[in-house]
Amino acid sequence: MAIFDLDTQEYAVSGARVSIVAARFNHEVVEKLLTAAVATLTDNGIDEKAIQIVRVPGAFELPLVTQTLARNRDCEAVLAFGAIIRGGTPHFEYVAGECTRGLGQVALDEQIPVLFGVLTTDDQAQAVARCGGSDGNKGHEVAVAALEMITLMRQLGGYNQDE
Repeated sequence: MAIFDLDTQEYAVSGARVSIVAARFNHEVVEKLLTAAVATLTDNGIDEKAIQIVRVPGAFELPLVTQTLARNRDCEAVLAFGAIIRGGTPHFEYVAGECTRGLGQVALDEQIPVLFGVLTTDDQAQAVARCGGSDGNKGHEVAVAALEMITLMRQLGGYNQDE
């Protein structure tokens, strides 16, 4: 029986290329997520020159650009960062739902890890707590998940290299 469960911090990411898509909306929050993610990736063997960062206006635009990067097959994972903070209108639900659905669909359609680094919070204080405050930094957590997924996909031979 073969069991694939990466429960150590030994990542097989040598030579890996990673793309990051970051929303400009709620920039002060997203930038902290992005900074932590890049630091985590480089601290764990990803060459800084192998990290591509693409900025988009907001979280709603993340899926399309993520899909474009995934289709280019120039990376082994795409990390998507944004912050959707609830307001007084249903806008939050529309953006959060479509962003989540779209990013999940990209991962399945393109057969590449798409890591969800989009904060969906009730208020600014919750967002601040999740980007380096009392709740840690979700950017770091997303980058760790990317390292694990790259390693796992390499072990499983799961990258579709036909294109």
